[in-house]
Amino acid sequence: MFDRLREDINCVFDRDPAARNTFEILTTYPGLHAVMMHRLSHALWRRGLKWLARLMSNVARLFTGIEIHPGAVIGRRFFIDHGMGVVIGETAVIGDDCTLYHGVTLGGTTWQKGKRHPSLGCDVVVGAGAKVLGPIVIGDGARIGSNAVVVKAVPPGGTVVGVPGRVIERAVDAATQRRADIAKRMGFDAYGAVRDAPDPVANAINSMLDHIHVMDRRMEAMSRALEEHGITRHFEHLSDLEGCGIDPATPDAPADHDADQGEPPAGGDTAPGRQPEIEAAAGDEHRS
Repeated sequence: MFDRLREDINCVFDRDPAARNTFEILTTYPGLHAVMMHRLSHALWRRGLKWLARLMSNVARLFTGIEIHPGAVIGRRFFIDHGMGVVIGETAVIGDDCTLYHGVTLGGTTWQKGKRHPSLGCDVVVGAGAKVLGPIVIGDGARIGSNAVVVKAVPPGGTVVGVPGRVIERAVDAATQRRADIAKRMGFDAYGAVRDAPDPVANAINSMLDHIHVMDRRMEAMSRALEEHGITRHFEHLSDLEGCGIDPATPDAPADHDADQGEPPAGGDTAPGRQPEIEAAAGDEHRS
């Protein structure tokens, strides 16, 4: 028991740079409190004292804001950072060295009895607000981005982003592997966010733009060949697509430059030529 508690405390030091000492962790970390209470309630649940186990889990939820069903199976060195709003269902299984952030739900998608909740492998990180739903398997070392909604299995080492969750596939070259090895030695990806993770939607649109660009070049070559043989006149194409693309991250909206260009806003001041007429009309009304 004390060995397990020592492991839980050490994993807080490893994954939270704000942790300063053991006393602070024992007294102020609700994620640790919830895990400790779950270990007790789970032992009661396995011994058939289900009502008492549910009562203990509800008391833990009252004080920590974290709801863990006593039937859930949780491995070693499990860390819940911040923790408010975390929900872990009855048939959920969590492997060793996993990390959950606030607002995470490991929930079910059916009212039928049996396996209804996800199973997480070892060394899985689930970002803040993410929802992992149904009896799916999340492979070892997977990363689930913040606010993602995952309803399908994730392969080991995969990174999932978006709603619904999509697995990001990145080219693995020597530089990428070297960065991954360095990151693994330094720690883990906080909040399940990967800084250089591409946007799969932007990648798909960029791929279509590349295809259109190639087709446009081919049409240009065909048009000039037809003109050289006197079959038809060369026709102009649209502007070149070489510079087209969509950035993975949404840029800030451009500032409104209408004021700098001297353009009056809609419904604003009247034209200078009408100003004397308006003033004269106002003067007549005042005299009347």
